[in-house]
Order: sequence, then structure tokens, then C-alpha cells
Amino acid sequence: MRAVADTVSARFNPVAVRGELSGFSRAASGHCYFSLKDDIGQVRCAMFRRSAEQLSFAPRDGQLVEARGKLDVYGARGDLQLIVESLQPAGQGALFEQFLKLKAQLEAEGLFEEARKRPLPAQPRSIGIVTSLGAAALRDVVTALRRRVPHIPVVIYPAAVQGAQAPAELCIALQAAYRRHADTGESEVLLLVRGGGSLEDLWSFNDPVLVRTIAQAPMPVVCGVGHETDFTLADFVADLRAPTPTAAAELCAPTKVQRLGELAYLQERLSDGAYSDIDQRGQRLDRLAQRLGRPSGRIHDSLRHLASLEHGLQRSGSLAIQRQHNRLQTLQTQLPPSLRRALEAQRQRLQRGQAALGLLDPQLVLQRGYAFLTDEHGAALTRAAQARPGQSLRATLADGPLDVRVEG
Repeated sequence: MRAVADTVSARFNPVAVRGELSGFSRAASGHCYFSLKDDIGQVRCAMFRRSAEQLSFAPRDGQLVEARGKLDVYGARGDLQLIVESLQPAGQGALFEQFLKLKAQLEAEGLFEEARKRPLPAQPRSIGIVTSLGAAALRDVVTALRRRVPHIPVVIYPAAVQGAQAPAELCIALQAAYRRHADTGESEVLLLVRGGGSLEDLWSFNDPVLVRTIAQAPMPVVCGVGHETDFTLADFVADLRAPTPTAAAELCAPTKVQRLGELAYLQERLSDGAYSDIDQRGQRLDRLAQRLGRPSGRIHDSLRHLASLEHGLQRSGSLAIQRQHNRLQTLQTQLPPSLRRALEAQRQRLQRGQAALGLLDPQLVLQRGYAFLTDEHGAALTRAAQARPGQSLRATLADGPLDVRVEG
């Protein structure tokens, strides 16, 4: 049923119906219920209290009237009904018929298509207003903007909003706004506003030239003409229709509190993202540090391995010498005296060589109070010029290494 109602509303509204009043009644709530009939048939009507309060005459059964409103489907019974927004005695319908013809013509040109409507800027840098300088709507709009966005500049493009000259002046004002927007970026959103009135009072905003001029706007246009129940062709071509001029100002001017709340939310998201990224990078750094280890520890391990190799080399050399010595002694006992003398000479030479080799043992040098210095890369230092102040070195003594720092 809702789909049927939506289809009827989209296809036919707004509508105008002329007929004879029948069964008119006003409920305690202020709503009015009646039917409109002619020789062919009738349609049920409902006129809610807000619209009924604007009646300028006392409706009575049998009276010929013209009703404007929207077709809807009453879900409880599935009945087609007319929601009446305005009611007047018959005789004022010719103008509304002209309105419907113009609407159909401009709609066929594609000026009312939703695809061409643009969203309003979230935070306009300036707001333009097209209206009369003496209009009460201008005071309402300016008051609303000062209350909600006092920091945003407002530019007024004056024009008459009623009378024969109004359509031309409104077009001139719009074109001026378009030119200044193209030259300086002025008026990122434009408000076209006027207070309420009769169909005749608002007729300037049904002018086809004005409608086509609004369609050429380089910035979004908000139309706030008349009261909530008033419709003009400018409403259909504008990017957004506001029920009243004040509502038009509110739609393009979000409050300071709302903007501060959005900024606080964005700040919180940014902080959370930054802290999360810092934590992830810290964890990655910890893992890399664990894999890398301390450079001084690696140097210490390398020095300890080098000392082990040195000790093994010394031990293997001593064992080889001892084996050769024992072999010489064995051969000495088996050789003639001349050979023994030669071997003895060789043995003494070997002992001298062994003693000389012992003197070259770095360990003996370290036991005499000397130290073996290496830099952070394990390279040996043999000259004072190789060190620099503040440099960390390793001194290897007879009983182990020490970490030292060059002071001067």
C-alpha cells in the first residue's frame, strides 16, 4: 500500500480539484473532513488543523470550491484521499491551471530532474541572499545566520519579490551573484527567499525565465519562498526546497556546537590512529633489536672465539715441538757419536728457537702489565692517533677484557 501511495504522490502531486463541498465537518482536533464531488464522482478530503486555520471563508455543503493539495492513499482503508493544503471559493483556479501547465512544460525540459540537484557545501565560506531589502524574510534569515554562523560573511543581492517587475529584477540579481561567484568565489551557496502570500503574491517565482535562470546557477540554490504549504516552480528547480525562509538559512548553516562536535570526533580518530601506528612501530623496533642484539656483545663473543683459537694454536705448536724433541732423543741414542753431536747442535738450536717463540707469546706480554686495545669493530689500535675522545674501546688484559672510554 505504501508503494502505491508513493507512486501516486510522485506522479500527480501537487493537484488542484474543483468540486462541490459535501459532508463538511470540523473535528475537535481542528482537522476538517469532507468530500468534493461533481456529476461524475467524488473524492474524500482531509484538511489538517494548520491548513484549516488559514481558511478565509466558512465552508458549507453545496458550495463550489477549488482545493489544492496532494493525493495520498489512506492505509487503513486503502482509499484514495486528497490532503487539502488550501481551499477557496471557485474562481481562483485559472491561475493554478496556468501553474500546472508551466510546471509540465519546464519539467519536460528536464529542469526538475533530481540528477541535476547538487548537495549543499558542508561549510560555506560565504552565503548569498536574493530577496527584497524591505522583506521580513530577509530579517528572519539574517537573524538565523547571525545566531548560527556569525563568522560566515553574508552578501545580499536585492530584488523585488512581488509585482510585474519582480521576475526581471530577480533574474538580474541572480546573474550578478553568478558573475561575482565566477570572479571571486563569492557566495558558495545562494538563498532565494520570500515570505508567505497568496498564489498571486508568489506568482513571480513561477516565471519560466526566472526558473531557467535558477537552473543556470554555478552554486547550489536553496529556495525558501512562502510557507510550508506554498509551492512555486522555483522550488522544483532549486537544488533544495526549504519550507520557510528561516529554514533555508538553517539548512546551509550548521551550528557551531555541531561543527565542534564533528571536529572533536575527527581529532579522536586521528589520535587513535597515531597512537596505534606508534605502538605497531615500537613493537617492530623491539623485534628488530632482539634479532640484532648489542654490538658490544658480538664483539666480546668474537674476541673470546679469537682467544680460543690462539690458545689452541699455542697448544698444538707446543705439542708438535715436544714430539720432535722426543723423536730427536730417540734417534740420538740410535745414531753414531758424530751424528749425535750434530743432533745435539740441532737440539740446542731448536731450544733457542723455542725460547724465542715463547718470548713472542702475547700472553706473556699481557702478564707484564701491557694491554691489547681494539675499537668497536674489533680492529687493533697501535697508535694513539687512531683513537678519538669519547670513543669506546676494549682493553684485553692477562685475565680478561675491559671496556674503556677515551677521555682525551
